[in-house]
Amino acid sequence: MLSLRPIRLELERPTMTYSIRHAQLSDLPALAQIELNAGELFKTVGLDQLAGDFADPDFVASFIRSEGAIVAVHASGTVVGFALSFALDGSLHLQEMSVDPAHGRKGLGGRLLDAIDELARKTSSARTTLSTFADVPWNAPFYKRHGYQIVSPAEWTPGFHILREHEAQAGLPVERRCFMEKRF
Repeated sequence: MLSLRPIRLELERPTMTYSIRHAQLSDLPALAQIELNAGELFKTVGLDQLAGDFADPDFVASFIRSEGAIVAVHASGTVVGFALSFALDGSLHLQEMSVDPAHGRKGLGGRLLDAIDELARKTSSARTTLSTFADVPWNAPFYKRHGYQIVSPAEWTPGFHILREHEAQAGLPVERRCFMEKRF
């Protein structure tokens, strides 16, 4: 099993501590609730179709079994955020990242990204990639603040083309999406 260096984040209120660790299969119910809670935010930007659904639990479990799932855990033991990643074209691809809005705006997204970057380096990936909404404030602009750059379509890998086709078939408005990367 890959070993992530424990990341502890002390927030403004000294009694609130979060840690980052690999996800466990027992975390699945919490991940479902986080995704549902976070999905509600998409209604504020005209993406109502993204609210109300949790990915297939078997699909999410596959990330956990392959050690590509990272979680943020409150000191109470409650899982409050997650990131799912997998190997794609020599990179570590961030499939999804969600933080429960009740724990948002506390740096957890950045800490989850740091953990994904660490995982990428440990697996000898040259970069971390993702697909996201270009115009949603907590999507592409957030990732850009964390060192990610947009990948032009002329530079897409075969995996990017496959993922874009999958997004289109899933009904996502692909004209609003972009691929991004962070090189190491």
